Amino acid sequence: MDMIEFPQLIERGCGLDVHRDTVVATVSGKDLPEQTLTFATHTQDLEKLIGWLQNQGVTHVAMESTGVYWKPVYYVLEGYFELLVVNARHIKNVPGHKTDKKDAEWIAKLLLSGLLKPSFVPREEMRFMRVLFRHRKKLVNQRSRAKNRLQNILQDANIKLSSVVSDVFSKTGLAIIQKLLEGITDPIVLANQAKGSLVSKKEQLQLALHGRFTDHHSYMVRFIMDTIDSHNQAIEKLEAELAICAKPFEHQLNLLQTIPGISQMAALGILAEIGTEMDKFHSDKHLASWAGVCPGNNQSAGKKLSSRVTQGNNYLKTNLIEASWACSHTLNTYLSFKYWKLAQKRGKKKAAMAIGHEILKAAYHILRDNTPYKEPQLRQEIIDERRKAEMERLEKRLQKLKSLASN
Repeated sequence: MDMIEFPQLIERGCGLDVHRDTVVATVSGKDLPEQTLTFATHTQDLEKLIGWLQNQGVTHVAMESTGVYWKPVYYVLEGYFELLVVNARHIKNVPGHKTDKKDAEWIAKLLLSGLLKPSFVPREEMRFMRVLFRHRKKLVNQRSRAKNRLQNILQDANIKLSSVVSDVFSKTGLAIIQKLLEGITDPIVLANQAKGSLVSKKEQLQLALHGRFTDHHSYMVRFIMDTIDSHNQAIEKLEAELAICAKPFEHQLNLLQTIPGISQMAALGILAEIGTEMDKFHSDKHLASWAGVCPGNNQSAGKKLSSRVTQGNNYLKTNLIEASWACSHTLNTYLSFKYWKLAQKRGKKKAAMAIGHEILKAAYHILRDNTPYKEPQLRQEIIDERRKAEMERLEKRLQKLKSLASN
């Protein structure tokens, strides 16, 4: 069977098959015989690659987004050519014909035919913000795991603190942990550390704090508390550096924070992942698809097989989900109303994903048009409907209490 010939839209291009230690480059194009050379990935060798490509008259270079290996190659070649970083799933070659040379030739063929869809790569200053934000996210996750381990140690000592205190790391929780580390295990003394609304729960605290807290538990709790403090210090340093990097984008960050429920850190996360240049995305739908927060499209024989969201950008997706939880607690906003309406029908997780989608679409238009967030015109109708639903709920509750009182 003859190979399919694609029309040539780019005069001269290069396909790169990138690995950890080598880069296989294939150049092809108008009045240029196909050539393939292999280069090492050291900076000096990549500079030789630049010289060779320039001598061949190459204008466009395409490569797979293989792990982290494409990044140093991209950074060295940036500014010399039109670079395309492509999802490896979109350029898979025919099975049984896979070699480094054939992969590079196939990428070059697709590039010249204009069949490659480039992935979004942010500008250099945004890339540093993205690295900082992602590392902060990892540290926050590690801190959360350490907090969970500490609670497991308390449970092992039969200290049921989490059964009474909603946040073990609140002022009351930390004061009780500190007393335990000082060797004080008397439930009455520990319960007297209660603050705020927990003062009325001292009896429950005394029961929960009557355990078997040994030296072994004390050592592990102290060790984990030191780990948490270390994470807190590292997170503070990253946030300080993030604040410095974000100064040139203060205006965009302020605009993003006009969206209900969007904090400064959530706005930083959105900006670090999508940048400020919305012309990189064709539309808000394209951005939502890239992020993986819109329903998938999988049909065959006229039947819809699945509408699950795609993998997308997991860092941005989790940031949007967290923002949607915060947004659901805002008062008299369109997004909050829509969240609770969807939660009743589809569940809270799907509702959070849908609101994350709405937040991202709003962010796209805010950054593209340089305008603050505006509530939809139906806001007053939504508020009235929300109030009506709340009144109906309260009336039902009142009727139920009256019936219980009469019985």
